[in-house]
Amino acid sequence: MVGLGSMAGYGIQSMLKEGHRHLSGLEEAVLKNIDACRELSAITRTSLGPNGMNKMVINHLDKLFVTNDAATIVNELEVQHPAAKILVLAGRAQQEEIGDGANLTISFAGELLVKAEELIRMGLHPSEIIIGYTKAINKTIEILEDLVEKGSENMDVRNKEEVVLRMRSAVASKQFGQEDVLCPLVADACIQVCPKNPANFNVDNVRVAKLLGGGLHNSSVVCGMVLKNDAVGSIKRVEKAKIAVFAGGVDTSATETKGTVLIHSAEQLENYAKTEEAKVEELIKAVADSGANVIVSGAAVGDMALHFCERYKLMVLKISSKFELRRFCRTTGAIAILKLSQPNADELGYANSVSVEEIGGTRVTVVKNEEGGNSVATVVLRGSTDSILDDLERAVDDGVNTYKSMCRDSRIIPGAAATEIELAKRLKEFSLKETGLDQYAIAKFAESFEMVPRTLAENAGLSAMEIISSLYAEHASGNVKVGIDLEEGACKDGSTLKIWDLYVTKFFALKYSADAACTVLRVDQIIMAKPAGGPRREAQPGGGMDED
Repeated sequence: MVGLGSMAGYGIQSMLKEGHRHLSGLEEAVLKNIDACRELSAITRTSLGPNGMNKMVINHLDKLFVTNDAATIVNELEVQHPAAKILVLAGRAQQEEIGDGANLTISFAGELLVKAEELIRMGLHPSEIIIGYTKAINKTIEILEDLVEKGSENMDVRNKEEVVLRMRSAVASKQFGQEDVLCPLVADACIQVCPKNPANFNVDNVRVAKLLGGGLHNSSVVCGMVLKNDAVGSIKRVEKAKIAVFAGGVDTSATETKGTVLIHSAEQLENYAKTEEAKVEELIKAVADSGANVIVSGAAVGDMALHFCERYKLMVLKISSKFELRRFCRTTGAIAILKLSQPNADELGYANSVSVEEIGGTRVTVVKNEEGGNSVATVVLRGSTDSILDDLERAVDDGVNTYKSMCRDSRIIPGAAATEIELAKRLKEFSLKETGLDQYAIAKFAESFEMVPRTLAENAGLSAMEIISSLYAEHASGNVKVGIDLEEGACKDGSTLKIWDLYVTKFFALKYSADAACTVLRVDQIIMAKPAGGPRREAQPGGGMDED
C-alpha cells in the first residue's frame, strides 16, 4: 500500500517523480521556446551572405573553428535547448539534402518565430498562426515556380560556363571575392568525375588536399588522387604504373598456430634465416612477374620485403586509412588483395603516373589517371593557415554539393534577395484576399522575407531601410529580377550581376524553415523528467544554450 507521504503535491506533481520540471502555457512554454530559437538565429544571421561575419567557435575538444558556415557553427555549439535543437536539425537536414542554405533555413525559421510571438501577444492562438503559415508556405512554393528563369531547366552539366554560373553564389557566400578562382577549379573537378548518368554523381569522388603555404592562386586540380605521404623506399616515380594493392600489408606473415623451433648449430640458424629470405623474395618476385611495378600496402611494410621490392624495381606506397585505400582502388581500378601473393591481371590497377612531388615543403604522392572515365579528382588547395584552408574546403564542399543538386534539377531563380522581395510582395497581396484571422499570419510570413535583404544590407554596412524600400519600388514596377549589388550598395538587375540561386536550394530551405517553426509553435508543454544518475546540465528554457 502506498504511504500518504509519497502522495504529497497535487496535479502533475503527484503524478511524476520528484525532481521533474514542468512548464506549460503561452508564457512559460511557447514564448520561452521562441526566445531560445531567436537567440540561435541571431548567432547565424550575422553570417548570412557574402559579407557575413566569421564566428570563432571552440568546441569541447578545444578545437578552434573560424568560419561563417552555419552548418559547422551550430554543429560545434552543442545546442542543449530542445526547441533550438529543432532548428539545428532543420539546418542539418538542409545541409545533407542540398549541401548549402543551412544559414537561410535557421535564420528564416527564427524570423518566422519572432513574427509569431508578435501575433501571440496580439491575441492570436498558435493554431491559427500554424494554419496561416501552412497556407503561406504552399503559396510561396507556387510563386517560386513562376520565378524560375525560362530555359534553365535544360542544362548541359558538362558545360563549364553554365556550371560556374549556378555555383557562383554558393561559393561567394563562403569566400566572397575568391569565387572567380574557386568556381572554375570546382567545376573542372566535378565535370571530370561526372558519370554518364549525371543523376548518379557522387560528391565523395571530388577530394580536397589541403597543403600549407602559397596562396589560393597556386591551387590546382589533379585528375586522380593526392596522398599526403611520401613513398616508402627510394623509387619515387613510375610512368604507366600497374598497381597491386595488398590490404594486409607487405611483410612476412606470422603463422596461425604457435610452434617451437629447436636450433642446434649456427649452420641451422643461418639456413633458417635464409629460408625466410627466400620465401619473401619468392613472394615479391611473383608480384613483379605479374607485371606490377607499384605495390600499395594497407598496413606495415617489412624491412626485408622493402629490400626485395627495391631489388625488383617496385615502388612502394603505404596507405593506412582503409577509406583512403578504397578510394585509391576506385581511382586506379585495382582490387585489394588480403594477403601478399601473386595478383591476377584483372586484380591490377592502372595509373598514367605515380610520382612523389614536393609542394610547399610537403612531400605528397600524386596518382594521375588522365584517361576517360576517371572516377576521382582532387582539388589541391593552398593557403597560409589551417583555418583559411578549412574554410576554403567548406566553400569547395558547397560548390560540389551545388553541382550534385544541379545534376538533379538545374532550374535557377534570381539571387541577391530579388526572389525574397518578390515573394514578400506577392504574399502580402495574397493575405489581403484571405478572410479570417490566418490572414495576419500570412502577412507576417511575407514580412519575414524582408529578413534576407535587411541582413545582407546590414552585413555589408548599408542602410537596410533604403535598400528594402527601393527594392519594393523596383518590384512594384515589374522588375522581378532586381536585387542588391553589395559592392556598389545599390539595387541592380540580378541577371546582369550574374547572381542566380538554385531553385531546389531555396525550395527546401523555405520548406524546412516553415516546418521547424510550426513544430516549435505546436508545443504547449515541456515536461522534463528527473535525470537518472544525479544532476546534469539543464537546458535553460528562457536563454537558449548553456554556458560551459
